[in-house]
Amino acid sequence: MNEALDVPQGFVPLPMGGEFMAVNGPLYLRTVDGRAQLGFRVLARHTNPMNICHGGMLASFGDMLLPVCIHRQSEIGRRFLPTISLQIDYLAPAPLGAWVQGEADVLRVTRTMVFAQGLARADGEPVIRVSGTFKIGQPFDRPVEAAG
Repeated sequence: MNEALDVPQGFVPLPMGGEFMAVNGPLYLRTVDGRAQLGFRVLARHTNPMNICHGGMLASFGDMLLPVCIHRQSEIGRRFLPTISLQIDYLAPAPLGAWVQGEADVLRVTRTMVFAQGLARADGEPVIRVSGTFKIGQPFDRPVEAAG
């Protein structure tokens, strides 16, 4: 399967910092009517022994979906959003080759936290429902200082 050619129209690769998603991606982004949509194709490296998307990959996707949408659908700007809490409901399997695509809503922004929820579908069928709480961290345009 040619990853570059097997992405729905309008999606572009999402450049991300950090090695984890660089190895586990790629993820793709598009915006429709002001709403961010994030997606990925389930490749062999994303699957478990049953040839369906590993729950850990779907969890990682959900943990990326919410902040990506928060950045694009709220006024907080480009800030690091460490996950405080993430809840995932696995609704159905996402088979090898499926296109997984999600959208999310920002529920509330406080001075220090953001609350969001989202839904991802595999080839149109709901596969995960996610909700999360994120701490509003430092802007990405300056280095993140080491803890301690």
